[in-house]
Amino acid sequence: MASTQAALYAELAADELHLSWSEAELPERERTKHVHRLHPYLGKFVPQLVEALLQRYVRPSGRVLDPFAGSGTTLVQALESGYDAVGVDIAAFNSLLMGVKTTRYDPFSLERELRDARSRLGRSRKRSGEYLSEWYAPEAASELLHFRSLIDEYEYADVLRVVLARAARSARLTTHFDLEFPGAPQREPYWCHKHRRTCRPVQEANKFLARYLLDTLERLNEFQRVRDRVREAEVLHGDARDVVLDQGFDGVVTSPPYPGLIDYHEQHRYAYALLGLDDRRERELGAAALGTSRAALRTYVDGVSDVLRRCGAALHPDAAVVIVVNDRRELYPEILERSGLRLVDRLERHVNRRTGRRAGEYFESILVAVREA
Repeated sequence: MASTQAALYAELAADELHLSWSEAELPERERTKHVHRLHPYLGKFVPQLVEALLQRYVRPSGRVLDPFAGSGTTLVQALESGYDAVGVDIAAFNSLLMGVKTTRYDPFSLERELRDARSRLGRSRKRSGEYLSEWYAPEAASELLHFRSLIDEYEYADVLRVVLARAARSARLTTHFDLEFPGAPQREPYWCHKHRRTCRPVQEANKFLARYLLDTLERLNEFQRVRDRVREAEVLHGDARDVVLDQGFDGVVTSPPYPGLIDYHEQHRYAYALLGLDDRRERELGAAALGTSRAALRTYVDGVSDVLRRCGAALHPDAAVVIVVNDRRELYPEILERSGLRLVDRLERHVNRRTGRRAGEYFESILVAVREA
């Protein structure tokens, strides 16, 4: 793999090469630094790419917009790099996660609350609902329900909600190899393709809650130390086709969902079930459930065009709209035209998905556009 990747990178233009990283150049611990690893999230771009794009295309100390903000990579990196930021997302869990990542915390209160919650782990006698009964062992479900019953007692309740969701993801009755895309509950021991041995389905959740409470505390504190002291991020939970945007943004850095690839509500179904979050999947652009039929692609083009047109109207003149996308269906020439945007640069970057069931390689484009005069 190393020689193949070296040969591939030798063919990239210099400005493109600086936007592509091998595993040796950018190990996982750097890609998932501080709050970028608060909760697993499929389809996010690496913060180092956002950092480079901000430096190239957004004026220093400016204000950046991400209308498809997802897990908040643009917002977090903007705060670390000295920019104000606004992120929009229709998924309630995404908005919750972004808010937790970008909030300023009193470090003493945060540590006191997370350690107190950790000392109170236990089990609930309440009956599990249909989803918990199907996807969790009885002990794990009772532990998750007990932790959920504590959350509202704390000032930083949303932090605990994210910890609960992360533990719920890990505690599901599924094989390790299928953790990202579980098809059906796994209740019996199984041959594990990840560990190359026989594994047993998880029976408890408290071990995950205990571990993630401390990990979350460490990551939030680490980010508080590196984020800009005055820059702030705003999270807007809503459909980017409808939300009201302020004027005067200095740039857009975003990665829209790919059509028919990932259902971002279904990806975090456990969080919606446990936390009672508002499920708006029927409005999700590019959702996997919609597929890639001609009608679905037309809906996708219409929706993304509407969003980018609204973003363009909120920008300063000549501000850049930077879109990271794998446009293998060549939808974006039409999207940009309908959005009133003119393409001024296009870069290609190599993406190496290092781990998990979706491991593999592909190229994605970085489209740089400006508003038509």
